[in-house]
Parts: sequence; structure tokens; C-alpha cells
Amino acid sequence: MPHTVADIARHVHGEILGDSTTPINGFAPADSAKRGDLTFAETDAYFAAAEASAASAILVAGDRTSATKTLIRVKNARLAFAKVLPLFFAEPVLEGQRHPTAVIPNSASVDETAYIGPHCVIGEHCRIEARAVLLGGNHLGHNCVVGEDTKLFPNVVLYARTQVGKRVRLHAGCVIGSDGFGYVFDSGVHQKVLQVGHVIIGDDVEIGANSTVDRGAIGATVIGKGTKIDNLVQFGHNVQFGEHGIVVSQTGIAGSTKLGNYVVLGGQVGLAGHLKIGNQVTIAAQSGVMHDILDGEKWFGSPAQPDRQMKRQLLAAQRLPELLRRVKELERQLAAQK
Repeated sequence: MPHTVADIARHVHGEILGDSTTPINGFAPADSAKRGDLTFAETDAYFAAAEASAASAILVAGDRTSATKTLIRVKNARLAFAKVLPLFFAEPVLEGQRHPTAVIPNSASVDETAYIGPHCVIGEHCRIEARAVLLGGNHLGHNCVVGEDTKLFPNVVLYARTQVGKRVRLHAGCVIGSDGFGYVFDSGVHQKVLQVGHVIIGDDVEIGANSTVDRGAIGATVIGKGTKIDNLVQFGHNVQFGEHGIVVSQTGIAGSTKLGNYVVLGGQVGLAGHLKIGNQVTIAAQSGVMHDILDGEKWFGSPAQPDRQMKRQLLAAQRLPELLRRVKELERQLAAQK
């Protein structure tokens, strides 16, 4: 659907510099934009590229001006970019359909507006709420709950009694509620400890492709509302993750670790079990965490340490070759005096 610059400016609460009637038919990066496209620029380099492009208008922040392009000036260009994209790339609305290959028992409660795609299997006594979407190949164990406006991409699996909140997005291949890694060594073998808990996922959570969340050994593994999780992440059993966190790809959190709100975990972070990580903690990529961390602290390294302490150690390590050279020279001078 075509828009004008004025339409888009209203949508993002922006200020127009130029022709408000300019038609906008699409959104594209500067290097591929054509006439009728809107592009955006956060930095001077991107702005120069946008001005040189064929785009009809530019979404910008700050006090930039242009003699050749119509601008939509906003406080935060990236936030406005996120708000504009759905105008041009809206996801299809899927409501009220039941594919004939879907398996839905009589005991399940499926809202009439929910979409159940091909080859979905829904367990006994599940509840699928309004406008939820199961795209295809999804398997839900018994007594699962899928909240309003939640989308399960293909091949997502929910083990029994998993509770998923509203507006959640679970990407392809997610496995939610599989067994926690619990064993007891006895008589030369590892005896399995039954995992009889479940998983609770709060509202507005997004979990990337092929990530896994283990159910609690006893009780629940919990992911708080608003948390965003990348691809290939593992949550161990009974992890309690707070609200509005960020977890980047290939991170692993061992069982029974508790994390606060607004925690940020970089890529390939590993957390040992039974730790307590405070609110607003940031842990840098490839860090191995083996200790509790207090609110607001920043840690990195392996084993991870507070960032200032770790930086001092890294700087000291960089001086080691010179220090070794000086020590060797001093030893040579002392040997010569004997």
C-alpha cells in the first residue's frame, strides 16, 4: 500500500523537511533504494550514502538537512525505522483456520480465531488462545497453554504443561520443556533423575531458532516478560530469568541460576549453575561466569571478573614481553658483575 511522507511522519511523530506529498512505495537500504523508496541514516556516512541514492526520502535523527532529499526528522532513527517497517512488510494475518492434517483432541480448547497449520499435533487439555498461530509441524504435549497473539514458527515443540504468554514468538526448531540434565552417579553408571517440572514463558518474549529451554526438575523454569533470546541458546532446568533481558547466540545457562531484570548476556557466555545474577548486569561475549554478580555490574573474561579488574590484568599481560626482556637484561648484568 503506497504512503506519502506525511503519512509516515505522522506514524513516527516526525518533522518533515521538504515535500510532504512525496509518494513512498517501499523501504530499502541506501545502496539498493530506488525512486519512491524511503531509507534511513544514523551516521554521517550513512546519511551521505542516502543523499547519493535514488531514495525519495530519508528518515534521520539530529539536525541534519538536505538540499536534494525530503527528510523525516525524528529523535531516534532506529526506533522510527522499527516502527515504519511493518507498514511495508506486514506479516500475513492468519486467523480461524484448521488444516485438515492437524490433530486436535476434543479436550483441547482452541479459540475460533486461532490458526492451526499443517501437521500440528495438539495434546489433551491444551488451551490455544485468541489469534495464536501454529504455522506447521508443531507438537504440543498435554496441558500446554499458548497465549493470545503468540506465534509458533514451524517445528516448534512444547513439552507437557508448558505455559506460553501473550505476543510471544518462538522461532523454528525451538524446544521448550525438554528434560533437564539431571543424573546421579551410582554403581558405575549415571542414573537419571526424572524431570517433573515445567516451563513458564512470560508475555512479549521472543526466542530464536533452535534454542532450548529445559523444564524444571521440580517446579518451573521461568523466562520473564519482554526478554529477547537469540538463536542456539540453552536454558537449563529451574533457571529463573528476569524481565526484559537480552541473551545473544550460543549462550548457555546452567540449572537453577537466577538472573534479575534487564540482564544482557553477550554471545557464547556460559553461566555455572546455582548462581545469582543481579538486575541490570552486563556480561561480555565469551565470558565464563562462576560467581554471583551484584546489581549493575559489568563482567567479562574466562573466568569472568569485574570489567575494571579484568582490564587491568589484560593491560598487565600486554606488558609481560617487555618486562621479561628487562628481567633477562638485569640477570645478564648481575651475572657479569660476579
